Amino acid sequence: MEITTEMIKELRAATNAGVLDCRKALTEANGDFQKAVDYLREKGLATAAKRADRVASNGVVELYSHGNGRVGVMVEVNCETDFVARSESFRKFAHEIALQIAAAAPRYIRPEEIPAEELAHETEIAKARAREEGKPEHMLDRIAEGRVEKYKDEVCLLRQTYIRDEKTPIEKLLLDQIAAIGENIVIRRFVRWELGEASQ
Repeated sequence: MEITTEMIKELRAATNAGVLDCRKALTEANGDFQKAVDYLREKGLATAAKRADRVASNGVVELYSHGNGRVGVMVEVNCETDFVARSESFRKFAHEIALQIAAAAPRYIRPEEIPAEELAHETEIAKARAREEGKPEHMLDRIAEGRVEKYKDEVCLLRQTYIRDEKTPIEKLLLDQIAAIGENIVIRRFVRWELGEASQ
């Protein structure tokens, strides 16, 4: 199929990819617009993964107050350059992460941060629950494993689903942002306070 300039323009407008990348994507996808978009996204995500080891020491500390001051969030999001740190899209991303933290109350950024004793405790709770539900003894480990994975999805920011789109995990949102901006981005740390909660 012939790849026209119009097709390339349309794909560029939708993805912000370069002309040559758009042409290659359309050629690979045999002119299918949606497949070309998917091709570019996959390529972008692969590139994003390669950038993950680059140093990100610039960025922003985003502050967000919700519900008339009932919930407060402070999150540090880093990137590689000051130029990107000042860009509107990067600031918007940091703000979205702060909103996510306010709404979904994660406790960790990634699963590796969960203490081993907490995971062991959750495993025991999951097994006890499965026993109470009358599940067979030989299935308990597998059931507990599944429930602990669900627990990680709830308490780890990167595994939570995005509050604006339940099909998108935050990790994918982050990788999409890295692919779009072309720099490594790291959600470094966060704190979330809720009025009246007991301090830990």
